[in-house]
Amino acid sequence: MRLVRYGRPGKEKPGLFDDEGRLRDLSGVIQDIDGAVLNERTLRKLAKIDTKTLPLVRGNPRLGVPVKGIGKFIGIGMNYADHCAETGSPVPAEPVFFTKAISCLNGPDDPIQLPKGSKKTDWEVELGVVIGTRAQYVSEEEALTFVAGYCVVNDVTERAYQFEMGSQWDKGKGCDSFGPVGPFLVTRDDVYDVQDLDLYLELNGKRMQTGNTSSMIFTVAQIVSYVSRFMTLEPGDIITTGTPPGVGLGRKPQRFLKKGDKLRLGIAGLGEQQAEVVAFPK
Repeated sequence: MRLVRYGRPGKEKPGLFDDEGRLRDLSGVIQDIDGAVLNERTLRKLAKIDTKTLPLVRGNPRLGVPVKGIGKFIGIGMNYADHCAETGSPVPAEPVFFTKAISCLNGPDDPIQLPKGSKKTDWEVELGVVIGTRAQYVSEEEALTFVAGYCVVNDVTERAYQFEMGSQWDKGKGCDSFGPVGPFLVTRDDVYDVQDLDLYLELNGKRMQTGNTSSMIFTVAQIVSYVSRFMTLEPGDIITTGTPPGVGLGRKPQRFLKKGDKLRLGIAGLGEQQAEVVAFPK
């Protein structure tokens, strides 16, 4: 299933896209798409619905973050060896993780705001993992059974805040609008092999990032298992799993986002984001 939340910010309704790519309303079946509906039992129940019986949504409404009430937004850094190389970073022996502020969550096509004084805001297309079942000290072998589904994430990052203002990455990761998620939450059963998904990102029509999740240093199963050792993962939590090469920081000369830039990014089978970069409102 391709689950979505659509409508004005703060007023989103649950929906899904049917096999013909038409948006259907789910608000007569569930109140919203949140941790309470991401368990396997409820998702199986939703999957059995004849989508033709669901109301069609007219027009082309805004799509919001496909999960409501996200409690934790965890990022994995340096998870592609060629991205480590382009940024001059060593390949990590264990997963590097950080937190992105919940307040940075953004719809997939909503504008990305440059923070005040920003000069090094960068892009990072990534695979997002949405937790469906409470996970604590889970094994690698069982880890994927705790996953509800997958989504596209742009781990937008202000590099000066990340690297030039102390040792904590979080400063550059959690600015307002720095967490576009979606368009879809694609349920786990509709992703044949999560370790063989193509990723891409274009800036103003020029390809910047090309990658495949097969190149991850740590697999999704390893990441979920590892993070669950240090914190309990709850239904609706998101882990974003690292970016392939081609970020602005690694280019020669370096290229960072500026007002008016347009980003297009996506992952095979998980949909696409399109966002314009804007200045922070005065």
